[in-house]
Amino acid sequence: MHVRHFSFAALVALLTLVATPAIAQVPRTPWGTPDLNGLYDYSSVTPMQRPEQYADQEYLTEEQAAALEQAAIDRDTNALNAPVRRAEAGDLAGANGHAWQWGLEFGTKVVADRRTSRLIDPPNGRYPARTPSATADAERRRGFGAILPWDDYLDLGQGDRCLALHGLPLSPLPYNNLVQLFLTEDYFAIYAEAFRTWRIAPITDRPHGTLRQRTGDLRARWDGDTLVVQSTLFSHQLQQLGLAGRGIRSLTERFTLEEDGLIRYEYTTDDPTRWTAPWTAAISLRSTVGPLFEVGCHEGNYAVPNILRGARAQDGTPDEAPDEPGILCWDCEAR
Repeated sequence: MHVRHFSFAALVALLTLVATPAIAQVPRTPWGTPDLNGLYDYSSVTPMQRPEQYADQEYLTEEQAAALEQAAIDRDTNALNAPVRRAEAGDLAGANGHAWQWGLEFGTKVVADRRTSRLIDPPNGRYPARTPSATADAERRRGFGAILPWDDYLDLGQGDRCLALHGLPLSPLPYNNLVQLFLTEDYFAIYAEAFRTWRIAPITDRPHGTLRQRTGDLRARWDGDTLVVQSTLFSHQLQQLGLAGRGIRSLTERFTLEEDGLIRYEYTTDDPTRWTAPWTAAISLRSTVGPLFEVGCHEGNYAVPNILRGARAQDGTPDEAPDEPGILCWDCEAR
């Protein structure tokens, strides 16, 4: 019995030693938390909602995932060989879409766990039902981009005017899918490449304040090895995934460092003005090599003057954009 007991104890000790290096592979800060610092790419070919073809299939098979990723690689190759080919957005894409595919970065990888959608709750991988007011608002805005009068630069969207926000939450775009994370003992900062959006969350048990802010009032806390960031008190309408400024009760984000430079990023939105229930999505943040360059959207942005010129050309009115007060013109002298 003594020999058997010794053998069992030795086996337990051996298994413990074998398991220890796996835990050590996740880098940690000098104060002991997972080290989230770094530059990450969150582009992905995984769609937000589960395509109907997958029905109740929650995860892709390895073969299905490989096929999707190869199709993405082929798409990028074909785009480079045919730079004038129109994207799926169609001929009416306008300034809010893209008439090309070369130079865009839609990503070539599915999320790490191979889910069929980025939405993980509801379990069917689809958005919950909209509220009646949100449905009515969507109908009112249907075709908005095609019929907008464009009489003034104030008629244009935040994206056209380089005033949009991104990173609330992080969600793949056709380009600029990088995020820089900065972690100290007391603060966590998120810098989204697109539109240069900064957010800084104190890591504290201190309650939220009372002042509404453009990117919300942030607080962060550790839940085991997961950093949880909660934002509330948004002051502006956010043109991102249906988030609607003052209607959002909260945005809760969870950052979990995994092995091989991967962060599982999960977020939950609670917006009772637009959705009948909160919903949760998750993507993979993959460590990447910099440097990260500043996105100067406003530099050389001819969207505003060209859209206004085009509207006047359609109306058959003289192009007086440079002389009209309040209308931006970057190339007036060249004209």
